[in-house]
Amino acid sequence: MVQLKISVFSDVACALGEGPGYDAQTNTVWWFDILAGRLLEKPLAGGETRIHTLGQMASALAIIDEDRHLVLTETGLFVRDRQSGHTVMHQPIEADNPATRSNDARVHPAGAFWVSTMGKRAEPEAGSIYWYRQGELRKLFSGISIANSICFSPDGSVAYFSDLARNVIWRVDADPVTGLPIGERAAFLEHKGRGGIDGSVVDGDGNLWNARWGGSGINIYNPTGRRIRSIEMPVTYPTCPAFVGEDTANLIVTSAYQEMAESERQSEPDAGKTFLVELPGKGRLDARVRI
Repeated sequence: MVQLKISVFSDVACALGEGPGYDAQTNTVWWFDILAGRLLEKPLAGGETRIHTLGQMASALAIIDEDRHLVLTETGLFVRDRQSGHTVMHQPIEADNPATRSNDARVHPAGAFWVSTMGKRAEPEAGSIYWYRQGELRKLFSGISIANSICFSPDGSVAYFSDLARNVIWRVDADPVTGLPIGERAAFLEHKGRGGIDGSVVDGDGNLWNARWGGSGINIYNPTGRRIRSIEMPVTYPTCPAFVGEDTANLIVTSAYQEMAESERQSEPDAGKTFLVELPGKGRLDARVRI
């Protein structure tokens, strides 16, 4: 394992921390506590963690413009005013199905938002992955239990996604102009070691950084699927990484404690907190979503 400087970025513990991202305009990091329906944000330079109660489960955020965000919730996509926090339903997604909620998501370089759903009790094959762009919604893949690792190559020609229940990351060719998949998915890698496949992000060189749920680490794979590096994390359940900072050289990693017994939490007091990993090299920030 490569030893790097890893510190607690926010000491607010989340039952299921997920969906981290970075706003270069305000130098602010955001993430979610899905089960509690909370959006959290904190300046990268330091300060207090602000907590926004959303009133429903939510898991991902995309930047629309200087004034608005697009938030993925258990009922669909909401436009959120940056200043007031006021939200307005923009695009329902499985809003009539109380058994599912949102999960992993990421913006394609073309401005398309790939978003996913899953059963609230992780029911087998209850989830789907959707493509949204400029008012149009399409279901791309169904029969997925816990969708994760939605991310894209820097040029938008490849899309990745996974199912934690299968511990496989798939890749599919994508149209760089629209962000829609082309052809059939194929296995990119199958994880057989400790832990499961959770959230992922792709850096500027096309390497995929994957959080190992229950495996206390981040694995980095090159574009052929070969593991080239690992980072040991100080918690059992890291959930998702995101590059942050003007030079995108650092990594934010969310975590969770939802599956831990009380005795385990006592022995792992940082479980559920959000971490900063200081790295050499260059990451990549997500594009703005086109609504």
